Amino acid sequence: MREGLLPTVLGTAVTASGAAMRGKYPMAAAAVVGFGLAHVVLGAIDLVEHRRKSSM
Repeated sequence: MREGLLPTVLGTAVTASGAAMRGKYPMAAAAVVGFGLAHVVLGAIDLVEHRRKSSM
């Protein structure tokens, strides 16, 4: 499995969960969405770095 793929997929699921609970708990939903987006960004950085290292 590629490095960074798991945090990216997990972050996507957490972001979707936070967006789904936006109506009932808006403050908690904002925190969950932010946490999920942070995982997506960090996982994407790992994916890009791993691609660069393997191509050299």
